[in-house]
Amino acid sequence: MENNIRDVIMIGAGPSALAAAIYTTREDIDTVLYEKSTIGGMAAITDKVDNYPGFPEGIEGMTLATQLEKQAERFGAHIDFGDVSAIRSDGRYKVATVDGQDVKAKAVLIATGSDYKKLGVPGEKELYGRGVHYCATCDGAFYRDKTLVVVGGGNSALQETIFLTRYATHIDLLVRSTIKASDVLQHELQKYVAAGKVTVHLQTTTDEILITDGRASGVRVTEKGEQHDIITDGIFVFVGLQPNTAFLEGSGVELDEVGLVKTDQHLMTTLDGVFASGDVRSGATMQIASAVGEGAAAALSIREYLDEFDRNN
Repeated sequence: MENNIRDVIMIGAGPSALAAAIYTTREDIDTVLYEKSTIGGMAAITDKVDNYPGFPEGIEGMTLATQLEKQAERFGAHIDFGDVSAIRSDGRYKVATVDGQDVKAKAVLIATGSDYKKLGVPGEKELYGRGVHYCATCDGAFYRDKTLVVVGGGNSALQETIFLTRYATHIDLLVRSTIKASDVLQHELQKYVAAGKVTVHLQTTTDEILITDGRASGVRVTEKGEQHDIITDGIFVFVGLQPNTAFLEGSGVELDEVGLVKTDQHLMTTLDGVFASGDVRSGATMQIASAVGEGAAAALSIREYLDEFDRNN
């Protein structure tokens, strides 16, 4: 191997990349992960993860992230803080631009995840995980026999509202303009509206998240021109996802219509030697357990790719 050429660069250090790194480093594959913000990704800033297998009482998101990090490092993974602004192929190797410096590798794993689009209102950022949530299957069970507010009017918002009715006694659905979800979902939602489980507020903007004793306690809204407060136990925001893929512009990695990375059955992208796994991948289920599984699968594909790379070079 040429000097300073890594076997594999992993972009991101969330659960998917960390799981992949456990597999690659156990195979003595030289692996470096670059993370620009928080090791563990969105999992690390989740108050409690209740649906990850193996933890019957649930586990704090930061604890799970730390355990994954330690496990990857035990086998020799190198985790560095760095912002990858671009990747490209130089013909033989892949080149990642990290904090302005080029780093070469035989293969790359893109595991940068997706961020939930935010409302951008006062109180939202401060109360994430303390009454403000972006994943119903992750956090809905914490609100059994409580009231909730859901913000959004698309398919995801209605799907998650319907899901949350199994826990909440009542849900206020806040829609900025009109509901844009499919007719099937609107018809399904109407059953819960008729039963008094859901109240739909059209032409309603969320102005502020209210706070009491360090937790979200309500939302201040403007509904058809009139401002008022809705008191609630929790707020779920479903206004779309923002994939962390802006750095891939011009790379040759193909994205789908919402900016997620397209892959084949081996999790390889349209750029040879570049793979993707987890929430950044088109078709991902946006769950920690599946992201970890995809990381393991990507690592096995990377191993096969590297074996062929070394035979041909």
